[in-house]
Amino acid sequence: MGASILPDLGAEILIPVCAVIGIAFSLVQWVLVSRVKVSPARESVNNGSDAKNGYSDYLIEEEEGLNDHGVVLKCAEIQSAISEGATSFLFTEYQYVGIFMVAFAILIFLFLGSVEGFSTKSQPCTYDKSKICKPALATAAFSTISFLLGAVTSVVSGFLGMKIATYANARTTLEARKGVGKAFITAFRSGAVMGFLLAANGLLVLYITINLFKLYYGDDWSGLFEAITGYGLGGSSMALFGRVGGGIYTKAADVGADLVGKVERNIPEDDPRNPAVIADNVGDNVGDIAGMGSDLFGSYAESSCAALVVASISSFGINHELTPMLYPLIISSVGIVVCLITTLFATDFFEIKAIKEIEPALKRQLIISTILMTIGIGFVSWIALPSSFTIFNFGDQKAVKNWQLFLCVAVGLWAGLIIGFVTEYYTSNAYSPVQDVADSCRTGAATNVIFGLALGYKSCIIPIFAIAVSIFVSFSFAAMYGIAVAALGMLSTIATGLAIDAYGPISDNAGGIAEMAGMSHRIRERTDALDAAGNTTAAIGKGFAIGSAALVSLALFGAFVSRAAISTVDVLTPKVFIGLLVGAMLPYWFSAMTMKSVGSAALKMVEEVRRQFNSIPGIMEGTAKPDYATCVKISTDASIKEMIPPGALVMLTPLVVGIFFGVETLSGVLAGSLVSGVQIAISASNTGGAWDNAKKYIEAGASPHAKSLGPKGSDPHKAAVIGDTIGDPLKDTSGPSLNILIKLMAVESLVFAPFFATHGGLLFKIF
Repeated sequence: MGASILPDLGAEILIPVCAVIGIAFSLVQWVLVSRVKVSPARESVNNGSDAKNGYSDYLIEEEEGLNDHGVVLKCAEIQSAISEGATSFLFTEYQYVGIFMVAFAILIFLFLGSVEGFSTKSQPCTYDKSKICKPALATAAFSTISFLLGAVTSVVSGFLGMKIATYANARTTLEARKGVGKAFITAFRSGAVMGFLLAANGLLVLYITINLFKLYYGDDWSGLFEAITGYGLGGSSMALFGRVGGGIYTKAADVGADLVGKVERNIPEDDPRNPAVIADNVGDNVGDIAGMGSDLFGSYAESSCAALVVASISSFGINHELTPMLYPLIISSVGIVVCLITTLFATDFFEIKAIKEIEPALKRQLIISTILMTIGIGFVSWIALPSSFTIFNFGDQKAVKNWQLFLCVAVGLWAGLIIGFVTEYYTSNAYSPVQDVADSCRTGAATNVIFGLALGYKSCIIPIFAIAVSIFVSFSFAAMYGIAVAALGMLSTIATGLAIDAYGPISDNAGGIAEMAGMSHRIRERTDALDAAGNTTAAIGKGFAIGSAALVSLALFGAFVSRAAISTVDVLTPKVFIGLLVGAMLPYWFSAMTMKSVGSAALKMVEEVRRQFNSIPGIMEGTAKPDYATCVKISTDASIKEMIPPGALVMLTPLVVGIFFGVETLSGVLAGSLVSGVQIAISASNTGGAWDNAKKYIEAGASPHAKSLGPKGSDPHKAAVIGDTIGDPLKDTSGPSLNILIKLMAVESLVFAPFFATHGGLLFKIF
């Protein structure tokens, strides 16, 4: 078997050091962003390099009126309105979510404590009856603590991301006056602050939790890592409410603003005369930033927990080999360093001099991080793993070599890149699929909708094959542990992925602020170019999130089956098959709830915006100010009220099925929801992304084909706006929330597995 090259002490130093480096790097980026002052006083100071990024500063100063104090003050005013709106919404949301968090924590303790009748005596171990392990009551208590830790970390991740984004949006707008390069660097650095803070915090909190729990558990590693699974459950349950609540908020405002403003009143996007414009910009931050942050943190926490649970009952855990045991955390640590180097390529090594260089620069981030990470994984697998070891495989121990585990992680990493690029192909207006959708707008909204739906369904093909290949390869080499580390491989470059992802909404907000502050057409062109690239990269981020969710969910499913002592999941038994059918239906039920929620909230918003246009004289002339606060309140109230039913559906399904129908039916439900949820999530996200970029393609008019469809306000453009509006809830509410549904049900089932195995299946026991 042999020992690993890296000593235990080395692993214990490496993980926290990498996490601290990540936090330090994010703070450095934040300091650099904060140098852009949102106050007129700064303008007397020369901003250093005069002709960087293809623009001579002083020329632009004269041309764009850089010393126009009124514009700077207006930007600051709009920024503070967006920041206040986002902060007040998140605080309201967290009050409701906090109540749920405490209630669910009590439920975890009661259910898991009752497995052995709240006994404080040590019990025979689950996987090896000859050994004595800590009591079930201890697992109940520590699972509850780790659940609360995961939930708090998730909430903090989302909140910090939102704060950083609202801090950076006006700064990006002001930098756009000096050239697209400077605006890009400001937006990207702000995204990096969020990416690195989240990746490093998630890693550090998990590492500290493991070490603190170890003080009690000692050599009982299977009990220790079973209790740690609560961390993933906490992270994902908060992400669900963040994603659904934020998604309903942002899309209610967006749909309301677009339908009345663009289609009925023929005014531009983000026009200050539109009463829903502030709510729309707030929504970008609470949905796309806070929601995405919590979501990817949840994926990261769950894939780590799934890998650690399986490792604890493999040779690593049985022989108490600490360094190999911490292999999942070491991968994430190296990922932070790799992402740090990759970020420098965007901000320091290359300069963006023209609009057409933005998207390639973001794509380069994905490619560089994947190549560097492959080298990093190879190195880590060589030093942190013994040359051969055994992995738990449904009751047996499977012999595995370290190079096989390297291939498992690498296949996940490269599958992520493939999914990212396929998503980009189907959602970027540089390629034919979106151009075909735009062209279909010639004959009206109906053909646009037909083409868009077909594009979404077709875009599932290659990602599903990529996920299937990575599952087959990783399971063949290292059973369920292989799938868990493949998911970690996909998420190992999470800091870069999140930086690219957060860049999109920051650029979107920057464009909105430029429009509202009455800045020139040239500046709006630059922010639009940043935003269009951000739209595509946001779709790539969603592709990553969905792909990793599929792998994470399967790994958690494997851990659940092992923990619930199910020898085989036989599809031909009625118990399992009915579970499969119901599980496959759940994503449709969930999507129906979230889309209807957006629809009913948007209805209220449309009525309010129409009322203001009709009843407040002088809005269209720009002499009277709209009542922005009422629209913000409509979005807030609707999203808080509407996020509860879909959240309850996801959280209660595993409990109801496990208690009344037992673990076999529950295993069917998990498999069914995974299989159908992944398809709907990919098609919904890509359909919405394609409609959005088809509209932007027509608006930009950058090619003769696009010019023939435009300009803004033409019939094809109006058809494109309708398609974009239909796609909004698909790409920003239902689609992204579905990946949380499939992960959350699996991790919840794993946490409650001891209870379901002991007391579940009440209906089948009665009959």
